[in-house]
Amino acid sequence: MKIFLDTANLESIKKFNDMGLLDGITTNPSLMSKEGGNPKDAMEEITKIIKGDVSLEVISTEYSGMMEEGKRLRQYGDNVVVKVPMTPDGLKACRSFSSEGIPVNVTLIFSANQALLAAKSGAKYVSPFIGRLDDIGQDGMKLIQDIKDIFKNYPELKTQILVASIRHPVHVVDAAKIGADVVTLPPAVLDKMMLHPLTKIGLENFLADWDKLKSGNPNIKI
Repeated sequence: MKIFLDTANLESIKKFNDMGLLDGITTNPSLMSKEGGNPKDAMEEITKIIKGDVSLEVISTEYSGMMEEGKRLRQYGDNVVVKVPMTPDGLKACRSFSSEGIPVNVTLIFSANQALLAAKSGAKYVSPFIGRLDDIGQDGMKLIQDIKDIFKNYPELKTQILVASIRHPVHVVDAAKIGADVVTLPPAVLDKMMLHPLTKIGLENFLADWDKLKSGNPNIKI
């Protein structure tokens, strides 16, 4: 399963990319706004740092505006995936972009019906928002399973399931068990995935035992 970072924060992107963990990036207007500054500078830098797919989102809600913005976004790099909303105009833009060889991520997916329609329109990725479904008392992970089951029945559909709105590491494990293609994570969740109290305790014990050994022989080295 591929791991994307859901952020526009350059420090976080560099941090996790240096660990070799990132297969791509997803962004949106809210994330860009959170970082402040000029979004153009951020998008240029992100597409240079990351070799994999970088989803950059259009702002327009009308087809013509989406097409114009999407083509501008593609100028930032060949790894740019144009992100469009799950709307009638978004699906129309998805079809047009994909027919021109421009990859598309259809975002704000909340039902299997929407995912199927986006796939039919030629989307490279569909982005179901599981956390937001959980927030209103629905089972977000069941949606991932439903989409996976549907796509499995139709191998001609090459659309990848990109699990979004992830709240915690358990979401990642559940998505991997189902067989989702991608998860996109906030930096805080990726940080938590690396941590376990027993790892910390084990390391502390190792170092304490080494200090005991070294106290009897100060010149000892690994």
